[in-house]
Amino acid sequence: MNPSELDALYAFLAAAAIAALLTPLTMRLARRVGAVDQPRERGLSDRETPLLGGLAVFAAVAIAGEIWLRHARFLHAAHSPWAGILAAAAVITLVGALDDRFDFHPAVKLAGQILAAVVAVRGGVNVPYITLPFFGHLAFPQAGPTLTAIGLVAMMNVVNFSDGADGLAAGVCAIVAVAFAVIAFNLQQNAGGVLAAITAGAAIGFLFHNFPPASSFMGDAGSNLLGLLMGCVAVEGELKTSAVVAFALPMILLAVPFLDTTFVVLKRLKYRRPVYAADQEHLHHRMARIGYGVRSTLVFFYGWTLMLAGLAVALRFIPYTYDDAAGHGHLRLGWSILVVAIGLIVLVASVYLIYVLEILKFNRRTGGRPRQ
Repeated sequence: MNPSELDALYAFLAAAAIAALLTPLTMRLARRVGAVDQPRERGLSDRETPLLGGLAVFAAVAIAGEIWLRHARFLHAAHSPWAGILAAAAVITLVGALDDRFDFHPAVKLAGQILAAVVAVRGGVNVPYITLPFFGHLAFPQAGPTLTAIGLVAMMNVVNFSDGADGLAAGVCAIVAVAFAVIAFNLQQNAGGVLAAITAGAAIGFLFHNFPPASSFMGDAGSNLLGLLMGCVAVEGELKTSAVVAFALPMILLAVPFLDTTFVVLKRLKYRRPVYAADQEHLHHRMARIGYGVRSTLVFFYGWTLMLAGLAVALRFIPYTYDDAAGHGHLRLGWSILVVAIGLIVLVASVYLIYVLEILKFNRRTGGRPRQ
């Protein structure tokens, strides 16, 4: 069965409804078992908030996926990887939920991430080749599974690291997943598009309870799960195609959390601190220090992510190239100029935002008072 755009819409709405309805139940469970986040210096929350919201996200993904993906045909797949994705999601959700309650050592968390990634790869989530501009196909049939697993672990950590403010990780992942879904359907990766839609719906459903002031946190159960799903969406929705821009699209769409994680890791290495040690050097912490409130910070990050998503969609939909009768590619001047202009606008805006937050450390005229 090859799902359609209408299937993706139904799956999106179902996942959103399930996550929204089940999150209050996870809040009760979290309070009962003691999985409650306490206000701390490195966080932006000022009150006790129940964790385990990731359980609702997992339930939404599992139920919607079983309905719309169990028999879906994934392009270029010998068998549907959905069962492997679901098993991997269950593994990382369980590890994350236990971590939310017992606060595991980072090595234990990493072991859980690796296990989940291996389960997904063995289930069929694998990139055997990528298509690069001017180089064509770059195949790695032997190293593909290992590289894919490393990429999935990296995605889990990127999303986990960026989950430091109410509504931040869920909102950014929802925006990126919607863009992934649109592009995947255009690439005829329909099953990958449905998986992206389900991920977006589950994130938005949880966001009803996570938008500031948040009544629930997804915790490591949710952030690691979303990271795993985003990695699987990138593989099944974009990377397993012959499109030249396919390799660039995930990097553009995920640029915000990747940049945040890169800056934080480099700073920790610079000052010889453990990479896994939490601190207040994330971009959202910097925004808090220069006077932005949590909601203003979300507007900032949502806007930045939407801008990058617009660039990614433009790269796929604007007809700036064409093939001649011999199959050789050529550029259309007018459309190419438009794509370059959009890219430059996004690049300049992104560089400015990073420059202000990371280098200047601007002080707002508000005298440091947060703006909501």
